[in-house]
Amino acid sequence: MEDVLKTFPTGSGKNFTIIHSSTKTKVVKTRLACKSLRDRSMRIIYAYHDVTATFVYIEIYFKGDKENEERERIKEYLKRYRD
Repeated sequence: MEDVLKTFPTGSGKNFTIIHSSTKTKVVKTRLACKSLRDRSMRIIYAYHDVTATFVYIEIYFKGDKENEERERIKEYLKRYRD
């Protein structure tokens, strides 16, 4: 996954959705198949910081355990890293 992100920081294709976008930071939700889960999907929420070209994983969860990402966690993260 990280090799893909180095080339396409906000992803490429239908498995990536930008859920927050500002001038310096993008928060992206992506789906990743996991062999340990018999090819069912994990959801990964990460922030990409344009200026420093860094990634920060905010949340990783199994879609079967919960329906959606924790919006409060994302809001708290963005409060700490305002741009």
